[in-house]
Amino acid sequence: MAMGAAAAASTCIRSTTPGLPRCRVRAQATSWAGGAEALVRSGAVKAVRPRDAAEALGAEGFRLLDVRPEWERARASVRGSVHVPLFVGDDDMGPVTLLKKWVHLGYIGLWTGQGFTKMNDRFVEDVAAAVVVAGAGGKDDAKLLVACGEGLRSLIAVRMLHDDGYRNLAWLAGGFSKCADGDFADVEGESKLQYATIGGASYIFLQILLLLGVVK
Repeated sequence: MAMGAAAAASTCIRSTTPGLPRCRVRAQATSWAGGAEALVRSGAVKAVRPRDAAEALGAEGFRLLDVRPEWERARASVRGSVHVPLFVGDDDMGPVTLLKKWVHLGYIGLWTGQGFTKMNDRFVEDVAAAVVVAGAGGKDDAKLLVACGEGLRSLIAVRMLHDDGYRNLAWLAGGFSKCADGDFADVEGESKLQYATIGGASYIFLQILLLLGVVK
């Protein structure tokens, strides 16, 4: 993960681990996602389209790793998938963070329903613990299909996991938002899987479109 950390060194913020500086997510994301795209292009990480996910999870033996935050997963998820969020809620109540939260709420949160988050700085450790529980084995033999709502967060996660030594990785291209009904056979939750990322006022707008039959 050294390359991503170096690229983001100029924009560090508070860490959740005492004494350990933590870098701003946007700069990290740019570096890690770019590195992950190179891994996909080279074939080191397999790109899997949602319509091909059933084969990857069945015949090819991959386990689905869902890196979305809890609120998205609560709307819809694939039963039996491993869940380790890449971003978690930021509960810091310092004045600078509170100001950022107010700006976020006004410009993003009300429309999208997205909460103010920070990177889960235990993500790699949490994945290691979760995949063993899920029967996916250790780094050497764990076959993980990494997925999120639209594909960017899972790209970041793929790069982080590859840097940590995982070599049997696949990426759900475009995320769950690109899937169609039936791509994943066992979906649970109140929403369709492809709409689970949508929240806030945009979710209300989506429900109106569904009611009018504009989208399905």
